[in-house]
Amino acid sequence: MKQKPFGQTGQKTSVVGQGTWYIDHGDRKSAVTALRCGLDLGMTHIDTAEMYGDAELVVAEAINGRRDEVFLVSKVLPSNASRKGTIQACDRSLKRLKTDRLDCYLLHWRGSYPLEDTVAAFEELVSAGKIGSWGISNFDAGDLAELADVAGEGRIACNQVLYHLNERAIEHSVIPWCEAHGVAVVAYSPFGHDDFPSPQSAGGKVLQQIAARYNATPRQVALSFLTRQPPVFAIPKASSSSHAAENAGAGNITLTDSDIAALDKAFPLGREPRSLPML
Repeated sequence: MKQKPFGQTGQKTSVVGQGTWYIDHGDRKSAVTALRCGLDLGMTHIDTAEMYGDAELVVAEAINGRRDEVFLVSKVLPSNASRKGTIQACDRSLKRLKTDRLDCYLLHWRGSYPLEDTVAAFEELVSAGKIGSWGISNFDAGDLAELADVAGEGRIACNQVLYHLNERAIEHSVIPWCEAHGVAVVAYSPFGHDDFPSPQSAGGKVLQQIAARYNATPRQVALSFLTRQPPVFAIPKASSSSHAAENAGAGNITLTDSDIAALDKAFPLGREPRSLPML
């Protein structure tokens, strides 16, 4: 599994990681086994959130005895993101995850509390050793610039955003801003939300053709395409060991310029939307 620097944190983590949204809705034993399989295959970046129900409890079981292998990320809800509320939310997540630290802690999306308050809490948590770094999710370029003015250059570790073949809006402004400022971009729902291109579609056929050349799967090709730019990581969810193994296989594929051009044509970027898409 390829690794690359995670923003300006000084840490490296796997290009393809493991998401956990809805992971608590299925068989728990299978979910734990899938996460452990992912770790075995080098997908050391595990992402969760207080919003995800019992996902933090599932993650805690999966990483038991293996905490030092993991780049662990969780998120605070905007409704909890006051200075005091952020610290309390982090403590709750640490307790559920059965660990003393997070590698990165994110504001899930922008809410009503001033960014100054949330940033102050994040920095307090860094000083206390409870988090290694902090970032945000679902921020567009304008929000990122405003946050950088509040926090100072080099403090934002990452921005986690919606990114898949049929939703490439972040390529217009978000990825360029993040790359210019040393901020990691983490793609959530990288296969879309139950709308991955079908084999019969024009785009699906292109995916299959490229996959055949690499003895890979269309989903592996999609992940490789999405993580082709230096700052971008992806966190697909896997509910079984076989899915985890498939996701991990994407970390060893390097697409050619002609592959990228073909996918770019099959899944056109489109115009920049007025607001950042999110789930």
